Order: sequence, then structure tokens, then C-alpha cells
Amino acid sequence: MIIDGNPIEKAAMEQFHNGNREKGLRIQEEFASAFRIEYQNKDHCPCLKVCRYHGNCKECVAIHRAHQEHVPNCMRPILNQKICLLSELTEHTIINEITPPKEILRK
Repeated sequence: MIIDGNPIEKAAMEQFHNGNREKGLRIQEEFASAFRIEYQNKDHCPCLKVCRYHGNCKECVAIHRAHQEHVPNCMRPILNQKICLLSELTEHTIINEITPPKEILRK
């Protein structure tokens, strides 16, 4: 099962955007139901960092909401994709304004 960019969940969001909330919820439950079955005993967490909360999204997100310094590693690709689109507005010159922390190495 593909989680990131899942076509069933994308179809649900299309229904929500079109104002079809009930249909969107039905399709979304189809995704959630398949997820519950598929990942009942499997690791679904894409985070490669060793962490005590790996795979425990509820606690992980609560911790990040509590300290509000950064987002969970698993959400960074989604946010970076959106930020990259915004960065196009300034020809990506934001890169000249960013100094990454020591633990983040640029490729």
C-alpha cells in the first residue's frame, strides 16, 4: 500500500474540494480501512531517524505540537515540496538566506 500520494485519498480530497463531503468521507474511510488492515503489524513510519516514538504518530505529533520548534521528520518532504513551489516566486533566492543547523548537511 502506498501512503504518500495515495490515489484513493487524493480522490477523497477531490470530493471534499468539490463540496461532496459525504462522498469524500466514504472514500477517505476506504483509505483508512485499507491502512488499518495493511499496517496492523507492519511499520508505516517513513522516518529514518532512530527515535523512541517511531511509528507512534499520535505521541510524535503531540510532542512536536508541544515544543513547536520543528515538524516531525515524516512531514518534512510534504512541507518542503510546498515551500519549494513558493520559493519559485523568488527564483529560489531564499537559499541565500538559509543557514542550516550543524546536524543538517547539504548534499
